[in-house]
Amino acid sequence: MQQTYIVIPKNCTGCRTCELACSMVKGVNGSLGHSRIRVYPTKEDAHMQLTCLQCANAACAAVCPTDALKRNDATGAIEVIQDRCIGCSLCEAACPFGHLHFDKRKGLPLKCDLCSGDPACARFCPEKALELR
Repeated sequence: MQQTYIVIPKNCTGCRTCELACSMVKGVNGSLGHSRIRVYPTKEDAHMQLTCLQCANAACAAVCPTDALKRNDATGAIEVIQDRCIGCSLCEAACPFGHLHFDKRKGLPLKCDLCSGDPACARFCPEKALELR
């Protein structure tokens, strides 16, 4: 059964452990990678975590001219097929939530792939502000 990624802003304390966990998982050769989740302050000690919501009708995948963004049937995540990507960044422009970013150095989209079904951000969140249910 496919699970759903849940963001629970009221539980977020702004500790940014989710960002660190993501950076560590996405790193290469001991270096930190680009986090696919970002935490922003909102008001009076409140915070909002922003990451790909794996939309049912994903605009990023719909605009991709090379079908480089495909849903993984096992995890439900929209994943980047790197060798198909031409670096046009239409996916970044199409995301209505601004949750997809582009690595201009590599010419590839940076988006959450749910860590193959076990998202590090949710696993390490001390306040359970992120869950996979």
